[in-house]
Parts: sequence; structure tokens; C-alpha cells
Amino acid sequence: MEFNTNKISSVIKDEILNFTASANVSEAGRVHQVGDGIARVIGMQGVMSGELLEFENGTSGIAMNLEEDNVGVVLLGNDQGINEGDFVTRTKTVAQVGVGDAVSGRIVDALGRPIDREGPIEHEGYRPIERVAHGVLARRSVGVPLQTGIKAIDAMVPIGRGQRQLIIGDRQTGKTAITIDTIINQKDTGVKCVYCAIGQKNSTISGLIAKLNEHGAMSYTTVVVAGAAESAALQYLAPYSACAIAEHWMENGKDVLIIYDDLSKHAVAHRTMSLLMRRPPGREAYPGDVFYLHSRLLERAGRLTEKYGGGSITALPIIETQGGNMSAYIPTNVISITDGQIYLESESFNAGIRPAVNPGLSVSRVGGAAQVKAMKKIAAPIRMELAQYRELMSFAQFSSDLDQATKDRLNHGERIVEVLKQRQYEPLPVEQEIIILFAVTKYLLAGVNVEKISDYEQKLLAHIDAWHKDILDEIREKHTISDQIDEKLTEAIEQFNKGYK
Repeated sequence: MEFNTNKISSVIKDEILNFTASANVSEAGRVHQVGDGIARVIGMQGVMSGELLEFENGTSGIAMNLEEDNVGVVLLGNDQGINEGDFVTRTKTVAQVGVGDAVSGRIVDALGRPIDREGPIEHEGYRPIERVAHGVLARRSVGVPLQTGIKAIDAMVPIGRGQRQLIIGDRQTGKTAITIDTIINQKDTGVKCVYCAIGQKNSTISGLIAKLNEHGAMSYTTVVVAGAAESAALQYLAPYSACAIAEHWMENGKDVLIIYDDLSKHAVAHRTMSLLMRRPPGREAYPGDVFYLHSRLLERAGRLTEKYGGGSITALPIIETQGGNMSAYIPTNVISITDGQIYLESESFNAGIRPAVNPGLSVSRVGGAAQVKAMKKIAAPIRMELAQYRELMSFAQFSSDLDQATKDRLNHGERIVEVLKQRQYEPLPVEQEIIILFAVTKYLLAGVNVEKISDYEQKLLAHIDAWHKDILDEIREKHTISDQIDEKLTEAIEQFNKGYK
């Protein structure tokens, strides 16, 4: 057989020139040290802060510390199976979470993976967990109310769509109860809800989901879970993932309510991660960037202009205080970031005043702009009258001889306190809130025994609904109380009082 060397060499040259296959090359490093959910990786020069990294055994991690000779990586899974010398490869992408309407009604983990045993989720797309908040020009002022269905809050501390309202108080004062009632009250309003559970017991989260299902609220609610058994990294990521899910709806013109329960545990998770990565501790052992931790999260809430989607995210972060100390590090940080706070006090809660809202320390910086006109008109004197009642109560303890005017104010204050009490899982429509607050502010409950106020309220609302539905309909549609409605409502309540007595 003869070989034509010229022909063979030309074929080889053509093959070399036309070779287009590209090798799959990615930058890699090796594990230098691993333990406590943190890995130190050497040999990765081009890695980005916040980039996802893949370990040899399939575990993912996020690059957090970019040091001179190594990269501190927070593991998103168990560190078992990762050994010194294992390969770590870059993905050149940041952590992302699946978004879309398919997420509504589902229970997911901090990375958006379903954990409710209802099958996979067909996402509309993916969004980075961390992103820069919308700028000033993309936002518009808060002016549409978000009704909680809780009389004490809608009357004294109104919340608007796009607002960030902190709920703060000691352990077991009803902070979560307020948020769950608010979610239940969003039924048939078109508001999507996202509940983010950070560092809570799984049994507590399970009970909460059962209550949402019981009241038909789960269909429009997404629950993001990073329980107490999860790693500090997943607890750290959970609120950012929840916010990314909410942002998708906001930028598509929908209103979203998001609850972070709670950011105290989130700060502790961040502190745990930071100390394990040997970041220098500061006040109360928190790292120096703990303010930025929550500010970059809560700044993502707001109300957008039509050009940018026209939706809104209303954030209700929860902070737990120790012994009512609002001047601790994390509470003061979050108070300074938010647009107001609802302060729940243990003394009121233990005295049976629930929700235990302190009218003196609770404030909404959006104010009347987030209230319907009728509520603004009716509820205006309540805060002042409650403050006067509290002052008189402390004075009356030391005096047995009180003049009639003081007695009248004390009686009126008692009735306001009683009217503002509300059972859990029973939020009220705004028109019913207005009617009962109208009755108390107009001194129409003066003849009703304080012990009977709860029974009186239920029967009054049933009477108005049965015999004066036109009043309810007008308040619901116009959100105002005209002089004519004022007269009709006063007459209807006085007529009911005669029968009630």
C-alpha cells in the first residue's frame, strides 16, 4: 500500500484549521479547611463576592469573604462529605430563586425549592436573591391603605401599601398574631402575601400554615421557611429570597404584603456566619455591616410608578426585644430604617388588652395618607383620649375623691380600651371598624357596661347589617361619612341602644 504523504498532511492541516470545539474550562480551587458550615478555599483568583460555588460532592456554597490568600465560603448544605483537598469550581452566577404565580400557595425553602410535597414548581423565571433597591425616581408616595382588619392599628397606626412598618415587642406579646390576621384580611383584595419564617420551630410554622389554610388564606400566600434546624446560611438567605419572590409581582403591577418573622433571629444568623468567618465583632458581638444587612433588605419595599410596574411591597418586619429594651442595637437599627413601628407591651398583653398596642410608642410616619377619609375623621381623637386616660388612671390610683368630669373621662377611656380589644383570627372589614369606632368616639356607649362591650359590638354590627345596610354600603363604596350618614348612623345606634338596654 502506498502512502501519499502530501495528501495526509493537507488533510491534517485542514482538520486543525477547522477545529471549532471549545473545551469546557472553569476556574477551580481546592478546599483548605472545612467545618461549622464554613469552608476556606485556596486557588480561586477571579471569584466574585456572593458567587455560587460547586463542591466536588455536589454541595453549593456562596463566596462571602474574599481574602488575600483564600476565599471564605458559606455552605448551603451539610459539610459532611467535603474533605480537605476537594475541588471547588466557579459557576459565575449569584444565588437565584424561582419566581412567578406558580409559587403562590406553596411552601418553599430559602433557595425556593418546594418542601410541601406537592410536586415541582413551574417557575416563570429566576431572579437573583440580592439586588439593588429601586431608586427615588422609580417610586411614588404611599397613599393607598393596606387594611389589617385590626381596629387598634387601622385607627391609630395606619399602614399604607408600600410602607415598611416594624412590629416590635417582647416574646409572646402577639407580634406574629397581628401579621397572620393581616394576611387573612387580604382575602379578595388582590394583595399577594409572602410570609418568611426565620429561625422558628418547625412545629410553630406548621401550626401557622394550618391556620392560614383554615381561613382560606393559603391560596394567595407563599411561605418561605428557614427553621431553627437549618444552617445559619439558609436563615441568612431566607428574607432575601422572599423579597425576590415579592419583587417579581411588584414589577408586574401587583401589591404584595411581606412579613419577616423575625429579623432578630436573622441578625443572629448573620452574626454566627460572620464570627465563624473571623470577621471582627463590634457592639453586642455583631459585625460592623449588620445595619447594611437589614437596610438593603427593607429598602427593596416601596410603591413603584407605572413606568416601573406600578406595584408595591409592604414590609412588616418583626423584632423581638428583651425586657422591653427598645434601645438595644438591632431594635434601634430597624426602627431607623422603617416608616414607623407598632410597639406591643407585655403589661397590656398580660392584663388582657389584646392586641397589646402601646399608643404612645407606636407611630406611623405615613400617617393619615394611608387611611380612608372616614377612618381619619372618626379615629382622630382616639390616640389623645387614650393618652389622657392612661395619665388619669395613674393619678386616680392615689385619689378616692374625683370630680365628675374626671370620672366621665375615665369611663370613656375604659370603653375605648375595651372597643380596641379584638379576638385573634377575626379581622373586620373597614366599614365595620368605622361603625364601632364611631359609636365610641361619639359617646354612644356611655350607658353600656364595660363587661358587655364585646357582646354589644357583635350585636350592633349584626343590627346595622340587617336593618341599615345602606349605611354600610355607602361607607364601603365612598370611604367617607357625610353629614347625612352621620345623622342616620347616630339615630340607628341610639335606636339599637334602647333595645339593647
